[in-house]
Amino acid sequence: MDQFVWETILAVALGFVAVYGILARNANARRSRKAAAAADRKALSTTVTTVLDGKCRSTNSTADDVDVIIVGAGVAGAALAHTLGKDGRRVHVIERDLSEPDRIVGELLQPGGYLKLIELGLEDCVEGIDAQRVFGYALFKDGKRTRLAYPLERFHSDVSGRSFHNGRFIQRMREKAASLPNVRLEQGTVISLLEEKGTIRGVQYKTKSGEELTAYAPLTVVCDGCFSNLRRSLCDPKVDVPSCFVGLVLENCQLPFAEHGHVVLADPSPILFYPISSTEIRCLVDVPGQKVPSISNGEMAKYLKTTVAPQVPPEFHDAFIAAVDKGNIRTMPNRSMPAAPHPTPGALLLGDAFNMRHPLTGGGMTVALSDIVVLRDLLRPLGNLNDASTLCKYLEAFYTLRKPVSATINTLAGALYKVFCSSSDQARKEMRQACFDYLSLGGVFSTGPVSLLSGLNPRPLSLVCHFFAVAIYGVGRLLLPFPSPKRMWIGARLISSASGIIFPIIKAEGVRQMFFPVTVPAYYRAPPAK
Repeated sequence: MDQFVWETILAVALGFVAVYGILARNANARRSRKAAAAADRKALSTTVTTVLDGKCRSTNSTADDVDVIIVGAGVAGAALAHTLGKDGRRVHVIERDLSEPDRIVGELLQPGGYLKLIELGLEDCVEGIDAQRVFGYALFKDGKRTRLAYPLERFHSDVSGRSFHNGRFIQRMREKAASLPNVRLEQGTVISLLEEKGTIRGVQYKTKSGEELTAYAPLTVVCDGCFSNLRRSLCDPKVDVPSCFVGLVLENCQLPFAEHGHVVLADPSPILFYPISSTEIRCLVDVPGQKVPSISNGEMAKYLKTTVAPQVPPEFHDAFIAAVDKGNIRTMPNRSMPAAPHPTPGALLLGDAFNMRHPLTGGGMTVALSDIVVLRDLLRPLGNLNDASTLCKYLEAFYTLRKPVSATINTLAGALYKVFCSSSDQARKEMRQACFDYLSLGGVFSTGPVSLLSGLNPRPLSLVCHFFAVAIYGVGRLLLPFPSPKRMWIGARLISSASGIIFPIIKAEGVRQMFFPVTVPAYYRAPPAK
């Protein structure tokens, strides 16, 4: 731990030196950068393009050509297909199952994600599916409760979080994508990526009827979800499964705080409640570890009734027991995986296939939609995607430009989950209580963290400041009114515990990309001229 702290301090110091160096670059260095960007533009513009209805197309293309193959039509795949199709790209989407998905996660879209939905022209996809507006969270701990509102004052009245049935939302986005004449949705299972001399040329897949086919495109985007079997060649997948969610649907029940998500800081880990329709409330019980009680032999029902039910707020209790008795209990592993890409010519990873975080904070769709906005803006100036190696080099900017949103949400999700879980360690107990009390203070102490969680203020430095402010607040509570050696020791361990929670997450995300993106060469990679 001490070694890592010193490594982090050294990285920060080196970052400041690098920033100073960048600011002090002379005119020759700036001219060199412009010359390199001009070379990239020349390489990516070797094919003459024409403008058809305001869209860029290569003049050497045929009617059967495809610009982009997208593997998977979940939230990321469907949104990307519509986005690229709207920009004039010819898109072929291959999805394993085009019927409506039935999942217990991916049901809460944060306000920051809704803003990205608007930016992509997909905001109408939350209409007509009985989606519910969400304006913040309610926290419950040891009989106490506090409300945390999203800071939405400076936004249009329509901006808020949205919660819904995941499958309905995905089907609306698939319909929207399929409505474009240059987007083709096909049901099929991608078997493998087609590689030639280190470049991905397309995919091999089985159709719904079992026929094996190949499809080719200059760019293949893999977004086939958390269980992706294609990502191994495109990234270094270090998947962690810290817990599992047990899902129930509560009926005939009123939320203590209308239009809010509810988080119960229970033992051993949090319980979530949020509306998914006008008559249904989703309950997600977090169970630490990779094993959950058996549903088939009744162990799960017993666990929910004896261990979980006594800890839920009284407003939920009867509906919770009724949902358990009804028996429609679902489980899903909670996965986290930092983004560790292997830039590969002709291919790109996106969505849960690329990057995952604990779903406690509901940030997955916000990260995916934000990534699509970044990728769209990078691809828009390009009429030709055929130079795979130069395109790959240019798209390295994607991994840096996405960091403010992705790193903030990923780090907060991992850190909050560890803080919200109960522990026998006294320092961790104090940290958990300090977090609840800090958020209960209101004002900047609640709006700051909530703006980070909601995707409205994606600033990693602000996140770190608030996280350690919680730790310092916890130490202050211990030392006042009269410090004792025991309390001082617990306070020191609290700071150490907080460091042990957040520093490994920051290390996995990348200190340089999170806090000093201007020191990353790809940050300056200019888009080629139209």
